[in-house]
Amino acid sequence: MAAVIHPSSIVDAGAQLGEGTHVWHFVHVSAGARIGARCSLGQGVFVANDVHIGDNVKIQNNVSVYDAVTLEDDVFCGPSMVFTNVFNPRSAVPRKAEYRRTLVKRGATLGANCTVVCGTTIGEFAFVGAGAVVSRDVPAFALVVGVPARRIGWMSRHGERLDLPARVRGDSLTAVCPATQEVYQLDGETLRWVR
Repeated sequence: MAAVIHPSSIVDAGAQLGEGTHVWHFVHVSAGARIGARCSLGQGVFVANDVHIGDNVKIQNNVSVYDAVTLEDDVFCGPSMVFTNVFNPRSAVPRKAEYRRTLVKRGATLGANCTVVCGTTIGEFAFVGAGAVVSRDVPAFALVVGVPARRIGWMSRHGERLDLPARVRGDSLTAVCPATQEVYQLDGETLRWVR
């Protein structure tokens, strides 16, 4: 199934859209953008040239995905969340050569109105709470909230909070996802999916 593009949207010549991707009202996709299959770009989304978006990515209304941002498969971007690409912008100082790359890994969720400061990596299946400001890397499966964002717990691949402390010293701990019964193991600062 070919990509579906609403007539009010602009997809510049050269942009790549995968099969089954839906581009909704008033979207602008720049010529160099690469977007995978089965994605959804909500109303008012902008995608810049130097952007790579994987498969099955959901970008909700009013999100701008600027140059130097990569979204891996299955990423969710909540309404009006914000990416940046220049760390110290000034209108009078050109800094296009100073863009810092942002990577959002597979399965991560970026909550509504959160801000991701450029140069950070959001780990696989991490969960950034609504309104948080991410200014440093977020580990895989971590649940972060606040300004600046801080880890308060851990999430399963299914998006359920795991019964684990934010940090562990000494022995490892295990937890089970209440929705899927998948088992996770926490060793210090690292959570991994066991089975």
